[in-house]
Amino acid sequence: MPKKTDIGGQAVIEGVMMRGKDKIAVAIRRPDGEIEVKVEDSIPIAKKNKIFSLPIIRGAVSLFDSLAAGLKTLSYSASFYEEEESSFDRFMKKIFGDRADSILMGITMLISFAIAIGLFFILPTYTASLVKKINGNSIIINFLEGIIRLVLFFAYLYFISNMEDIQRVFQYHGAEHKSIYCYENELELTPENAEKFSTLHPRCGTNFLLIVMVVSIFIFSFLGWPNLYYRILSRIILLPLVAGISYEILKYFGRSDSKLIKIFIKPGLLLQKMTTREPDRSQLEVAIKALKAVIYDDNLQKGNDEISEGI
Repeated sequence: MPKKTDIGGQAVIEGVMMRGKDKIAVAIRRPDGEIEVKVEDSIPIAKKNKIFSLPIIRGAVSLFDSLAAGLKTLSYSASFYEEEESSFDRFMKKIFGDRADSILMGITMLISFAIAIGLFFILPTYTASLVKKINGNSIIINFLEGIIRLVLFFAYLYFISNMEDIQRVFQYHGAEHKSIYCYENELELTPENAEKFSTLHPRCGTNFLLIVMVVSIFIFSFLGWPNLYYRILSRIILLPLVAGISYEILKYFGRSDSKLIKIFIKPGLLLQKMTTREPDRSQLEVAIKALKAVIYDDNLQKGNDEISEGI
């Protein structure tokens, strides 16, 4: 039976990030064909404080921690393929100096978060309010809002999955999953061994997002149907709770071998067919480089198997 780990990762531009117990490793295929590996010490926020490690709370904290780490890694990978520094980048560096990159990352994170809130929470609740006069049952209207959110989510994934540049990132996403499966099955970490495995993994972030959508349907259904502003505010305030519950569900699903659980995770695995693609061996090589960097020490001696959260 494959061993269970909580190893985490993310596909980036021409590379893969893996997150271990106390460090993050990023492997990037540079334009010249060589693989650049960067390793940094990084202890998840949930590990730094007992309160942040409590069930539900740790999920909400991990979500924002992972977003920050993911954006930082994405920015790092993009730097290998930037032809020249933009005038805006030069302006930011002139104003903020060494803090420019951190400030830009913070702005990007806020904008991304605002777009996600608008698309998946504000737009669905506004759209559902248009049919309020047809059916006044608040539970049914809240349920309809959730269905609209799911439809928008599927449409969004379908749209980006057909973008040529994104498809290559999705190949690295598949390479990330295959290399993790190879490690979990205790095989030698080689592209040849990793390519035997599936690109679909039960702890994938795609599964997490789907669980968030479903959990939000149940939680928001019990809030009644106040005016639009209160609805929007309640969705934003309760998002950490939704994320925390979803995290615990995903964590349990990832460690369970129950046949019933395998049925529950099937929709999430099918959804990953949109967010992963079959990688080639060169992409698997990159993913394995990142994976080895977090599971082995500097002398390539095997490290602690207790790895940190989520894929």
